[in-house]
Amino acid sequence: MKKKPMDYPIFITTIILVCFGIVMVFSSSFYMAQHNPDIQDSFYFLKTQSRWAAIGLLAMIFMSNFSYWRLKKYANLMLIGGIALLVALLIFGKPFNNAKRWFIIGGISIQPSEIMKFALIVFLSASISKNKDRIKKPITGFGYYLAITGLVFILIFLQPNLSTASSIVMLAMVIMYIGGARLWHFATVIITGIAGIYVVLQNVDPSDYRVKRYLTFLDPWADPLGDGFQVIQSLYSLGSGGIFGAGLGQSRQKYLFLPYAETDFIFSIIGEELGFVGAALVIILFLVLIWRGIKIALTAPDLFGCLLASGITAVIGLQAAINIAVVTSSMPATGLPLPFISAGGSSLAFFMASIGVLLNISKYSKAT
Repeated sequence: MKKKPMDYPIFITTIILVCFGIVMVFSSSFYMAQHNPDIQDSFYFLKTQSRWAAIGLLAMIFMSNFSYWRLKKYANLMLIGGIALLVALLIFGKPFNNAKRWFIIGGISIQPSEIMKFALIVFLSASISKNKDRIKKPITGFGYYLAITGLVFILIFLQPNLSTASSIVMLAMVIMYIGGARLWHFATVIITGIAGIYVVLQNVDPSDYRVKRYLTFLDPWADPLGDGFQVIQSLYSLGSGGIFGAGLGQSRQKYLFLPYAETDFIFSIIGEELGFVGAALVIILFLVLIWRGIKIALTAPDLFGCLLASGITAVIGLQAAINIAVVTSSMPATGLPLPFISAGGSSLAFFMASIGVLLNISKYSKAT
């Protein structure tokens, strides 16, 4: 099949988001990094994010020239490797903030759940496309893929990391739906899930700190110095930005008022410094990525390419939507970073590598 030029709108949009992210990571972190006794370097996150962006760029270029069909051969191996890493993390990983989410190797942190996202996308896409009718079977098809997704969910949930575990389930559901799963399969899962949540809620103490934490977004001012503190500071940050913002670098909330300003809540700093206009432009850039990703999925030359493009587009869209929903107090606080923008090396590198796969698929797209 004759190759076409890659999808330049996706490439350019990704580069803009990554470069903008580097600027915002520095802006939101320099004060905290300088006053952190373990860091004491204002440029620490800037240097770290820049290094990972360079690694991500190389990965994106490599994957854009790596025939996506070859990923099919490694799908099972990638899934087994991802699960093995998650198991090893629970056994050998060192806890940080009461959670085991990273391997620290030579001063470099690697998050296995990021690897698992990509591995699961490739596995589901390869397996479903190999036998198109299998997904329609309730036990050996849909049930089989659901069981694998459930195993991944449990391994990540035990870290504990409910937000990433839940996003992976949603990602898998998107791929299975596009792959041809029947609606009644999803209806059964949803009804069972709702019933399970109801049973859990009936047996959980409303005063339990975990329950309070997840329900804080409904009324963060009920506990302004406790569970609601982070969300309130996020809303202060967004609200004080107004239309055009206080100016790049002029955020006040980053002076140790807003926890995790450079990671989970970086969108709040964007809103404070660049205002509604800056925040809206970021959302528009993500919408461009999603639009082009959907276009690539629709014009992919085969089902494998369609599912692969759909999965990559879905994980970017889901994670961006959840992150923005959290900082605006539209849903419970989670630990999902904003793709391409939040500080986080392995997340940035794997998202950029995934974009490389999208670019490769676009080279073989059918005419529209």
